[in-house]
Amino acid sequence: MQKHIVSNLLIFLFASLILINNGFAENWHQWRGPNNDGISNETDVPIQWSQTENVRWRLPLPGQAASTPVVWGDKIFLTSADGSELVLMCVSTEGEELWKRTLAQGNRSKRGDEVNLAAPSPTTDGKHVWAFLGTGDLACYDIEGNPVWQTNLEERYGKFRLGFLMSMSPVLDKDRLYLQLIHSNAWLVLALNKMTGEEIWKHDRKSDARRECEHAYTSPILYRDAEREFLVVHGADYVTAHNLEDGSEIWRCGGLNPPEWYNPSFRLVASPVVTEGLIVVPSAKNGPVLGLDPSGTGNITDTKWQIWKLQEGTPDVPSPLIHDGLVYLCREKGTLICLDAKTGEELYEMRINRQLHRSSPVYANGYIYLTARNGIVNVVKAGREFEIVATNSIDETVAASPVIADGVLYLRSYDALYAIGQKK
Repeated sequence: MQKHIVSNLLIFLFASLILINNGFAENWHQWRGPNNDGISNETDVPIQWSQTENVRWRLPLPGQAASTPVVWGDKIFLTSADGSELVLMCVSTEGEELWKRTLAQGNRSKRGDEVNLAAPSPTTDGKHVWAFLGTGDLACYDIEGNPVWQTNLEERYGKFRLGFLMSMSPVLDKDRLYLQLIHSNAWLVLALNKMTGEEIWKHDRKSDARRECEHAYTSPILYRDAEREFLVVHGADYVTAHNLEDGSEIWRCGGLNPPEWYNPSFRLVASPVVTEGLIVVPSAKNGPVLGLDPSGTGNITDTKWQIWKLQEGTPDVPSPLIHDGLVYLCREKGTLICLDAKTGEELYEMRINRQLHRSSPVYANGYIYLTARNGIVNVVKAGREFEIVATNSIDETVAASPVIADGVLYLRSYDALYAIGQKK
């Protein structure tokens, strides 16, 4: 009996040691991580690599896509083009393809190879995975690859009319999927039953936007604190907050594209990000960035609920990052701006490189990871002083954001999926 107790104690201590060494490994189940904010709590994350150094494995992919993979346990899910087909794939964390399912036919690209119909990222709860495509196809599979349901949101809610292609990634929360469809045919916010795809509610979102400003390539996010919870939707010249029970609008904020110098091509791509007590809202085309108090009601444009406003310098595509009282803005041409989250005061604006950035920044263990489209990832020390600690390259085109799970950094290029970390 005593030997049995000692044996169990050793097993417990060994398991605890593994968790500590892995920085309490967490799943990265959606586009921007556990809390949809680009923040990882893991501590054992690599900061240096190349195409061969610190690469556990590289898995060639069947085609291009800008979608970010998601990870749960020992499984990775991602969408991709495969010739003319659009597919959902499941890959093991050992780099083995487990299954692949065709979701739609007829892939298209826009702006060269900048974006295709596999731009939205999937989401998972560890039992099922949901994938949305720019075709309007939305599907649910179990993690073994068995179909549960599939529908097409273009057929249900109207043809997508966008200058480019629909790129919104759904948000999974409890028993629901939350989506936004903002384009010239509709401005809709939706809640669907995650296990059936049936509509729970639909909200017709009002706007006076016109021309290309009617189009949004952003994704919704959730805000929660001890007192309130709501969905944040960004597009068509406004950011809005919506009741989770029925989709009704709680507040809205404009001032992103002022009427007095209205820009008719002011389409929104970068999504907001939240932390307790603050919503950071980017815009487009070197426009403003807003810091909003989440407790507002009604039209909060230029009111006390606007905590601060950066007049210009917004990221055009990468979404902001908030960590430890600081806001990080990675501009599309390789400039990093750091702001004080409470006041909006600019602490620095520094050039990282002169490369195009489409990926959103992520944080882990004191570092910010900034990914350029040419495959260069600069690792910047988090804090009020600017310091690049590493510059890495896989020399392949990257539009997806980095993913961190169980001490491994996953980087998805147009050619392959990389698992970056010390080899086991």
